[in-house]
Amino acid sequence: MTNRTIKILWADDEIDLLRPHILFLESKNYDVQGCQSGADAINWLETNTYDIVFLDENMPGLSGLETLDQIKTKYPELPVVMITKNEEESLMEEAIGQKIADYLLKPLNPNQILISLKKNLDHSRLVSEQVTSRYQRAFRDISMEMMNVKTHEDWIALYQQFVYWELELENSKDATLLEIMQAQKTEANLSFGKFIENNYQGWFDLPETGPILSHQLFRKYIAPEINKTQPTLLVVIDNLRYDQWRIISPILFQFYTNRKEINYFSILPTATQYARNALFSGLTPLEMKRKHPDLWKDDIDEGGKNLFEAEFLNEQLKRLGLSDFSHSYHKITNVKTAQKLAQQTSEFANHDLNVVVYNFVDTLSHAKTEVEVIKELAADDKAYRSVTKSWFSNSPLLKIIRQAQHLGLKLILTTDHGTINVKHPSKLIGDRETSINLRYKTGRSLTYNDKDTYASKEPERIGLPSLTMNSSFVFAKSDAYFVYPNNYNYFVNYYRNSFQHGGVSLEEMIVPLIICDPKS
Repeated sequence: MTNRTIKILWADDEIDLLRPHILFLESKNYDVQGCQSGADAINWLETNTYDIVFLDENMPGLSGLETLDQIKTKYPELPVVMITKNEEESLMEEAIGQKIADYLLKPLNPNQILISLKKNLDHSRLVSEQVTSRYQRAFRDISMEMMNVKTHEDWIALYQQFVYWELELENSKDATLLEIMQAQKTEANLSFGKFIENNYQGWFDLPETGPILSHQLFRKYIAPEINKTQPTLLVVIDNLRYDQWRIISPILFQFYTNRKEINYFSILPTATQYARNALFSGLTPLEMKRKHPDLWKDDIDEGGKNLFEAEFLNEQLKRLGLSDFSHSYHKITNVKTAQKLAQQTSEFANHDLNVVVYNFVDTLSHAKTEVEVIKELAADDKAYRSVTKSWFSNSPLLKIIRQAQHLGLKLILTTDHGTINVKHPSKLIGDRETSINLRYKTGRSLTYNDKDTYASKEPERIGLPSLTMNSSFVFAKSDAYFVYPNNYNYFVNYYRNSFQHGGVSLEEMIVPLIICDPKS
């Protein structure tokens, strides 16, 4: 416990009979003020400050629930522990509904009271100490795993561990351990960049040796779920990282049961026009350009690069022999469109497959660069996750998902790629035809720092179309971002600590797919 004496207000019409418990608590350095009614408790709270209230449910005058209501109205953050002889479920539900901190049944025992106090008043410190102790033990194991990682499955497992510990440690009072863990992840990202350099092309030469990539995802995991007995809702949240998924998953699982969860690899570049078009077409960008030149646009072409996802989806369904399944496609780019779709969700029951592409997270990552208030709200990874959780909790998308659950729709949720908070500027020189993305470049005569990049001088070997005969692709690794020499210092400062995608990192490439069944 803290060095400060904890002050307890205990209201019970038989407070004298509780004297042994009060003496026990005082021996543990708690300061206990007893009173005999709800009205007395309210009076004591008006003139004194307490850390917690113990409240008897059955008292003359103001009942325990009536007293609880008054306390919560005036002091909503003050924890109240209800104590009663009554085991009726309805009473428990009513007390819980008024946000009690705990519910204890008489006869009490001293340890029961002590556990409740520690749970409510010292919970964060105890959890923090446990997390710190566990991570100190795990640190060595993670370091050993980083030295021995060899396969894409190993990298998925390692990245899942980093996300787990990041979420655990971010609420710890020991900021040093979080810094150590983040340094470990940075080191892992550097090794992951080398792994991609050594293996990525081989996944296209021999697809069976690699992970599931963007253009293989629909055929492998989504198509088998489509049937005529239960409609399916496929939600693609643009730019959703695995850690953001872990943050919003408890909200989603109020309505759906998780049946299958996998992590697949986004193709390079980890950018919407490549990765999401690949997901819906079931083709590599090179194949898209060759088979559907009317639908594909290169980086230097004018106009939107993701305007034909519905057409790509139609073609893939035909190719997979699924053209007899009815489907709908909806792209959400603003709140008005989302709200309109939320009002029309009942129509999902008329289709075997319903696809919703939701662009909020991508919009958030770009706004982080350009809008001052977003820079503050999403200052780092922790804040970025927090904003994502707040958005999802209050979004029309959650309303759409809840309505889909009521209709009995199966839910598949995934993304096209992730994003990374960039910290390290890397100089690059290119001509006027060079693409503008900060995490990847394509063009001729590119000059760059080899240490910061994964370069492909034969883009067709990795499923990418060449802009010209001599053009190549380069991808920033770890947390690097490309900056031209012109106005170098200005752009270094402008883009540092922004969220970008297109390159090679655990955060961008290893992304989730979840298949869920509706709860009854």
